[in-house]
Amino acid sequence: MSNCPKIAFAGGGTGGHIYPGLAVAAELKKKECSVFWIGSKKELDRRIVEGTGIQFFDIPSGKLRRYFSLQNFADVFRTIAGFFAARNILKKEKPALLFSKGGFVSVPPVIAAFSLKIPVFTHESDFSPGLATRINSFFSEKILVSYHETVSKFKVQMRKKVQVTGNPVRRIFRSTDAESGRRFLGVEGPILLVLGGSQGAREINNIVMDNLEALTRFYTVVHQTGAMDAERTPPVSPRYKPLQYIGEEMPYILAAADMVLSRSGAGTVWECASAGKPMLLVPLRGSGTRGDQVENARFFEQAGAAIVQTDAKSIVQTALSLGEDESKLRAMSHAASEVGALDGTEEITRMILFRNHQKKHF
Repeated sequence: MSNCPKIAFAGGGTGGHIYPGLAVAAELKKKECSVFWIGSKKELDRRIVEGTGIQFFDIPSGKLRRYFSLQNFADVFRTIAGFFAARNILKKEKPALLFSKGGFVSVPPVIAAFSLKIPVFTHESDFSPGLATRINSFFSEKILVSYHETVSKFKVQMRKKVQVTGNPVRRIFRSTDAESGRRFLGVEGPILLVLGGSQGAREINNIVMDNLEALTRFYTVVHQTGAMDAERTPPVSPRYKPLQYIGEEMPYILAAADMVLSRSGAGTVWECASAGKPMLLVPLRGSGTRGDQVENARFFEQAGAAIVQTDAKSIVQTALSLGEDESKLRAMSHAASEVGALDGTEEITRMILFRNHQKKHF
């Protein structure tokens, strides 16, 4: 019989709140742990999690807005309903620990676990903690963060619970080689991988589509468009490969890429770092965001792993000039690998198993 207990996972809303948790879940399953996931009612969330063979429970969830909206009142009731739904799931499944990967949907399960005296570890992928993590931190035994600088962003009395682990990334990102990726794509020559997150990014899509002729003179462009722009994407050609969504193929495609043009969501930049990929980052910015992508991008730029641009002309010029500067790309690749060497998957798995060992002996 396995000495590893049942572990609950919570989080969702974006791939960045799911894939890091799945990386930890996969390692725990190797240790013969039983795992399940509590997430939102989004079909994509369910499809991603169940695609790995993990049982998925959906609960009602609201959105934690920092601004006034009439929807806030309705979301209060959704959050309360989510708490009771999560509590019923946890009472039935009886996990030894809940690991939260954030997102608005993680708050009700975290509070529910706390109410049932189930230990909670919460992890923040971004450079500064989001509102969900700030709420979850009050109910968590451990607050795990990806960056050393993030520790200071918590109140002094909370810092004793904070531990730097790095961001968990699926093992395959560290083991897949470029040649395997090229065979998978059927492409030779320089590859520019364009990512806008699981939903796509209109700004990046417009830049690529408006400058496709220039970019494809040097690169084969592999472009994750997202559903929003799938219909207006130029047709597939030997030098342009649009994909609405990249799922389990991502490690192979990323391994083959010479450079990545991307938003700077935490999941994306850490996957690129683990694979040692130079990045040209266009962070999501402005009034509709809390600035987390700007902070993530700035960190990787200061580390030498990325160049940050927001002007369309400069983005295209930088992509082309970097493609011809092998020494610069090698330096950026080395810097990315140094950041990515902090293995969050291994560290968090170790902490969960150690916590279970303590619980059994006390």
